[in-house]
Amino acid sequence: MDYLPVFLRLKHQRVVVVGGGAVAARKAGALLKAGAQVTVIAPTVHPQLAAQAARGELRHIAATFSPGHLDEAVAVIGATDDTAVNRAVSHAAQERRIPVNVVDDASLSSFIFPAIIDRSPVLVAVSSAGQAPVLARRVRAQIEALLPARLGALARFMGERRRAVQRALGATARRRFWERIVSGPAAARVLAGDESGAAHAFGRELLTSQVTAARAKGGSGLGEVYLIGAGPGDPDLLTLRALQLLQQADVILYDRLVSPQVLERARRDAELIFVGKTLGEPGQQERIHELLLRHARAGKRVARLKGGDPFVFGRGGEELEALAAHDIPCTVVPGITAALGAAAGAMLPLTHRRFAHSVTFVNGHQGEDGTAPDWRFCADPQHTVVFYMGLRSLPEIVARLSAAGAGRDHPAALIAHATLPEQQVVRGTLADILARAHTRQLAPPALLITGNAAAFAATADVCGLTAAAATPALAAGALA
Repeated sequence: MDYLPVFLRLKHQRVVVVGGGAVAARKAGALLKAGAQVTVIAPTVHPQLAAQAARGELRHIAATFSPGHLDEAVAVIGATDDTAVNRAVSHAAQERRIPVNVVDDASLSSFIFPAIIDRSPVLVAVSSAGQAPVLARRVRAQIEALLPARLGALARFMGERRRAVQRALGATARRRFWERIVSGPAAARVLAGDESGAAHAFGRELLTSQVTAARAKGGSGLGEVYLIGAGPGDPDLLTLRALQLLQQADVILYDRLVSPQVLERARRDAELIFVGKTLGEPGQQERIHELLLRHARAGKRVARLKGGDPFVFGRGGEELEALAAHDIPCTVVPGITAALGAAAGAMLPLTHRRFAHSVTFVNGHQGEDGTAPDWRFCADPQHTVVFYMGLRSLPEIVARLSAAGAGRDHPAALIAHATLPEQQVVRGTLADILARAHTRQLAPPALLITGNAAAFAATADVCGLTAAAATPALAAGALA
């Protein structure tokens, strides 16, 4: 982050605004809303500022700026149209270690003003770090349209009852209680302006929560598990349901295929436990089962976050069986499996009426489960095969496809770090895919796609890419 987002308490604090124009008037207005004692330094001022000074809402010093004007100030705003004055304001403030904002000049500022959505006491601040103010205002408008006008009233309603809830419920029960309040009838009543009805609904929910919490202490437990597909890596490909449950989970068990960007979308205070496995590591899956059961029995909401989809080479079925055997409630949230995400990221259709009539997903770690694919079927160029975790076994896969009848010009594509900014796509044939992978120094995670679909390239007028329409004959020369 270029800036740390913070909210300053300015009530009864002295803030200096240097400048007397329309921009200074806007900044002074925002500061007055925050309760600051505003002093404006300028020889002459905007009529709005003059009127506010006359009413005693702010102080106006009719003078040119001097460093002494900053005495006892907690913040200063430079809002003149004179670059030299603004530079002097910045220098004087930074010498005194006073936060300073020079309007439209980030280089002279130690803080910036965000675009603000005001539903006091709920405040949302949007910033582009000074790079794109128009974009920040656009984002603010989009968020503002989503937030109810009476959101602040709901925050005050909850704040007035916070201590009563703290006395009535333990920490774990409190969080769940408040989650039910904000999504239940009490909040709906407040937002509709019916605070007496909201108070009644609140009291009923609190009584229910007290009874439920008491039963939980007796051993009934409230825990549950979410088996969540994290998708191929890009956090924007998470489902809405996945995001909702990640924000609710108390504990998150994640594997090595879950990107850091996805973990950033989880609840900030959730306990994160890495449970990634390496090939052949004994006992790790049993440890995962034990962790799921232990935390769920402790009454926690546990998210088991898996790369791709939990039921496609994710061993989600085994975890579901373990939970069912111990009567632990479980919710399964599908994710975009790696094959679909990688193919979309590389613009390779897994099926196509002219090139591929079927698709098969294969575990690239051959023999791990004691089974092997039908290699003759996989060698058919009209059949798309996606080998998960295929990079380490690439020499063996190429050899087996060739032995099963696949030609040297059989198309192949490797996609590493699919959907992420560092995604790499290498296309070739069985004759040269190994050499191409070595040249590009590909690293896991990566998928291998074989068959005519791997040579597909959309026309430039469709996708804006420089490419020719693909045909099987292009397979030998297709590059990426």
